[in-house]
Amino acid sequence: MKLEKPAEVLLMGPGPSPVHNRVLKAIGQHTIGHLDPDFLKIMNRAMDLLRFIFETKNQTTFPVSGTGSAGMEAALVNMLEPGDKVLIGVNGVFGQRMVDVASRCGAEVIEVNAEWGRPVDSGELEKKLAAHTDVKLVGIVHAETSTGAQQPLEPVVEAVHKYDALLLVDAVTSLGGLPVAVDRRDLDIVYSGNQKCLGAPPGLAPITFGRRAMQKFEQRKSKVQSWYLDLSFLTRYWGEERFYHHTAPINMIYALYEALAMIEEEGLEERFYRHRLNSGALVAGLKALGMKPVVEDQYRLPSLITVWIPENIEDAEVRSRLRTEHLIEIGGGLGPFKGKAWRIGLMGNGSQRENVERLLRALSDIFNQLGHRCSLEEALSEAASLYQQQE
Repeated sequence: MKLEKPAEVLLMGPGPSPVHNRVLKAIGQHTIGHLDPDFLKIMNRAMDLLRFIFETKNQTTFPVSGTGSAGMEAALVNMLEPGDKVLIGVNGVFGQRMVDVASRCGAEVIEVNAEWGRPVDSGELEKKLAAHTDVKLVGIVHAETSTGAQQPLEPVVEAVHKYDALLLVDAVTSLGGLPVAVDRRDLDIVYSGNQKCLGAPPGLAPITFGRRAMQKFEQRKSKVQSWYLDLSFLTRYWGEERFYHHTAPINMIYALYEALAMIEEEGLEERFYRHRLNSGALVAGLKALGMKPVVEDQYRLPSLITVWIPENIEDAEVRSRLRTEHLIEIGGGLGPFKGKAWRIGLMGNGSQRENVERLLRALSDIFNQLGHRCSLEEALSEAASLYQQQE
């Protein structure tokens, strides 16, 4: 049976994000061999574009074949050996996932926990490092997708390098939407995912390894537990040697290439500003509809906003009606936020004023039908006021 055309739903959840027609057209180009000379040129250019967006000169920068979680696993299996000590900041689902993956590598995992919706305290992290001076690696989530909280990185970097450990950063929901600045911040390993602020379909995990990380990797005493994600193979495939390792997802790399080229055309500062502007306008409009943000202003992500669901409003019913009546998808809460908060994405191509206003109109319509009286005019006015102030 022929594939039916999927409904054109506006993706405003925690991912994936809307994909531009240029990127969709690119993914449908003629498939060529993964060692074809033309494809090797595309690989080279894609790596250059990734260095531009990571803001790094790291030679070991390429997309892992797999989603963002494959990037997490690639970083951990290559850096950790059985018995290594690793310190991980946990303030949501993805910090906890990092703990799980590290423990599967045979590492001794020490957690630094924080309240959901708050960043990990760098002072608490440093205390743990002082008590465990043999920690090899520290993992932290820059943009926690389960809460919408942003982690300040500078104080973490200072603490980690003071104790001669490596810093691993999860930038799945930040890369391409807010500064990651690998070289300026002196980050050792950073991974991300195609499907968030980069604006490509899910299926690749951009990753970059710095000089210190590569030195540690070269000092390993045991084989990497994953053959597929072994850096010694992957660097030979993505490097000058082009040693065959696996068949790369050719058309997915076409899509990544085009999405990255669009970011380069827009410019990083302009793109970061667009994300901040639309996020601020959406928050202003949501407040007018009676919703309070979960995360404090200084820690709130511009790419993913979490808001408390108004009293007497049923989570699943609103999200279902958004999908069926307005063709909009938003995300429900996870963990302690389940049924209590919504996660609203404004990522990549989806971070647009028209999408902010479309969602405000849809929520106002549903709320009023459900007896939660609110003013659409006030919500649109608050959003418009912020746009005017910024512009």
